[in-house]
Amino acid sequence: MKEKFLINGGKILSGEIEVEASKNAFLPILAGSILCDDKVTFLNTPRFSDIDNMCEILKLLNVEVVRNGELLSLDLHSLKNEKISHEYTNRLRASIFLLGPLLARFKQAVISYPGGCNIGTRPIDIHINAFKSLGVKIVERHGYIYCNAQNMKAGKVVFSSVSVGATESVMMSAVLLKGKTTLYNVAREPEIKELARFLNAMGAKISGAGTEKIEIEGVKKLKGVEFAVCKDRIIAGTHLLLGALVGKNMRVIGARREDNEILFDILKESACSFKEDDFGVTISSCGRSEAYKFIETLPYPNFPTDLQPMLMTFETLTKGTCVIKENLFENRFNHVMELIKMGADIFVKDRLAIIKGVEKLYGADVFASDLRAGAGLVIAGLVAEGYTTVHNIFYIDRGYESLEEKYAKLGADIKRLPE
Repeated sequence: MKEKFLINGGKILSGEIEVEASKNAFLPILAGSILCDDKVTFLNTPRFSDIDNMCEILKLLNVEVVRNGELLSLDLHSLKNEKISHEYTNRLRASIFLLGPLLARFKQAVISYPGGCNIGTRPIDIHINAFKSLGVKIVERHGYIYCNAQNMKAGKVVFSSVSVGATESVMMSAVLLKGKTTLYNVAREPEIKELARFLNAMGAKISGAGTEKIEIEGVKKLKGVEFAVCKDRIIAGTHLLLGALVGKNMRVIGARREDNEILFDILKESACSFKEDDFGVTISSCGRSEAYKFIETLPYPNFPTDLQPMLMTFETLTKGTCVIKENLFENRFNHVMELIKMGADIFVKDRLAIIKGVEKLYGADVFASDLRAGAGLVIAGLVAEGYTTVHNIFYIDRGYESLEEKYAKLGADIKRLPE
């Protein structure tokens, strides 16, 4: 059933909100589970539709999936290799993460090209070329990727450009290879470190995650494990930006500076106050901020592209002009026209968005075009004057759990309604 959010904006938000486990860490970790033929249990599983879709693909591979609240158990004793069709991959771009583990376990895999949010071209040629450098034979035909890893060997992989997904895929493909595999020019995101922590907990030997070089010493077998996934730094950033606009002693449990250094620098220069402790951040709005002059999205440890739409919403209400440069995805400005409907003053040219701050946003009918654009529009609705209807909220459900319930507990006037 299609649903929408109806938001009556302008309410001051206070109280506690907890950050869920990281979607961008959880999805490759779920894929990595199939590297063992044991039982894997996750202790803090959020209700994201992306996780539900990955579990559906695991069931296709004959994994027994049992969920009880936040506990998610995978029994992998009867795992089998199956062709993963467009029916599954169209719902979830992260389905590509299964390619590496399937090659490691079965030496062959067939998968349809992955889908996901329409934020621009996200070529998987970096994945494919990396597998080829380790000896995998790959044929692309009729919308499918056919991989044969009978001659796959440990070795050296130099990525042509930094890619989180490709780094994770090759890490997983190499853990069961005899010998040492070294990856150069790798992504350094916290999610990479979390995947390595998970695989090492199962018995892998991975070092260097979080640096520009990762080394993997192959092992014969991995074992089952109980595991709690790290907090989601993008959700944390979403809540903090909202708190900077309309928060009053709003406490974000699980937010950490080390995950979002540049965001914290921006907040430090803005008209808000925040206090950090071992468990999270308490944040309050202190009026209208001066615009942050220039920000660009780049791989970690720089500002994340996934947080750019939420930051843009924040900057629409500042004093002065902010320029945002989007370096990673060419369609990441799809939310701009929706913000303009609400009274924002934004001009886009190629990869640059020039935001001139306004005093108020006004409620309107807006349409989410992807997960993060949707989150940015929810923030806009919560701070706008009057009623905002956010459509296409199935995108938001991909990476936020019951967002309307969590914000309502803080004092927001937000409801989920059928279309």
